[in-house]
Amino acid sequence: WVVFANQPFGSPKYVIEYLGRYTHKIAISNHRITDVDRKNRSVTFTAKDYRRAGKKVNLTLSSQEFVRRFALHVLPKGFTRIRHYGILSSSWKKEKLPKLQAELATVKIEPVRTKEPLLHRRCPVCKKGRLHTILLFNDRGPPENWRVLLKDRKLNGSN
Repeated sequence: WVVFANQPFGSPKYVIEYLGRYTHKIAISNHRITDVDRKNRSVTFTAKDYRRAGKKVNLTLSSQEFVRRFALHVLPKGFTRIRHYGILSSSWKKEKLPKLQAELATVKIEPVRTKEPLLHRRCPVCKKGRLHTILLFNDRGPPENWRVLLKDRKLNGSN
């Protein structure tokens, strides 16, 4: 198995922006399609180029590629687009959402209490005893024979 593990977003702000493009909009509006060339079987439409600060550009795709990309945004039967469901539904937005916002504005928010940081190399329970490293292992976890390794270290008297 190969996993691409590059960090995809810089901050939660960008995650929300990314998801918003797909959860609160349709795949493409009619006004964005600027040309349909039947002879060359291509579709030209306007798109935002996020590499250039969202500048609008004309993008031309073959009709086959255009339909493939469009189909990626079609929800399977039984799924509901987020903007039409729950607190984002029309009835919620008109009636219940303003009441909920007013109620939340009156609730006193208590500050979050932070825990004291653990003392380096000290026991997290009694805060007095010293922690000793007895075995190191990599990110894949302990080796299969970790019990044998510990037993050998105890017999040899090393920590």
